[in-house]
Amino acid sequence: MDLHIINETAKLKAVILGTAESNGPVPKIEDCYDPKSIENILAGTYPKESDMVREMNAFEAVLKKYHVKVFRPTVLKDVNQIFTRDIGFVIEDKFIRSNILPNRLEELDAINDVYQQLDPKNRITPPDEVHVEGGDVMPWNDYIFVGVYTGDDYADYITARTNQQAVDFLKELFPDKMVKSFELRKSNTEAKENALHLDCCFQPIGKGKAILHKNGFLIEEEYQFLVDYFGRENIFEISKEEMYNMNSNIFSISEEVVVSEVGFTRLNTWLRSNGFTVEEIPYAEIGKQEGLLRCSTLPLIRE
Repeated sequence: MDLHIINETAKLKAVILGTAESNGPVPKIEDCYDPKSIENILAGTYPKESDMVREMNAFEAVLKKYHVKVFRPTVLKDVNQIFTRDIGFVIEDKFIRSNILPNRLEELDAINDVYQQLDPKNRITPPDEVHVEGGDVMPWNDYIFVGVYTGDDYADYITARTNQQAVDFLKELFPDKMVKSFELRKSNTEAKENALHLDCCFQPIGKGKAILHKNGFLIEEEYQFLVDYFGRENIFEISKEEMYNMNSNIFSISEEVVVSEVGFTRLNTWLRSNGFTVEEIPYAEIGKQEGLLRCSTLPLIRE
């Protein structure tokens, strides 16, 4: 398989979409990786497997409508395998395995059928000190945007997934790219104050537009860089509530077509007014785990 990913919006040809099958029982609080899942467990609103399977099937149907080749992971018993973006990412012709939370390593094994189709020289495993997950990494033409947390208390945050060593690693791996990092706001306990990944507060769409949430960024100058880069008139700024509901985590099938959650009324209206075709699907149950459409995908080939 010849991988090819240059940006977030070129026409999608092949993708790994996660699976909600055999998702397992409601997790224990101490086994959760994010504050939103904890919140829903405590409230008794943690999503049911049947609802999440239905939502992911709707996503797959839209992808296939646009003739995208969809791969699915091997189903592991009682394992949450929804968020394939966490376990790896593609830039240019290289597949970079994420250094993910140790108890999620079996999720990588579940995509081995795809992984073995790749040229061995393009299968990249970062060294152990490099912490990185795909939700924090966005190839955008000449740039690679990376969400990080570099505070001295990094180890205290289970929500801090990508470190400075990852930025340095990507600079070395892609010397012709400009690797631009952004310090993200982290919280283990408050979902509305936690940008779990970069795609929880920012996503480029179309040919030069973006969704953005200012409070997700710890350093105002870094937020301002994106405002200046895209232009204020091309940015849809989302509220704290919209960030919490994952409005920035939609998914581009092409520069013209996006998949979005049916409840994102304000965003979807703006997208259509800016010429996008919006494929609306229900995905709010999956969103209760602090991930949405982009998080559920691992793009392999775009035009």
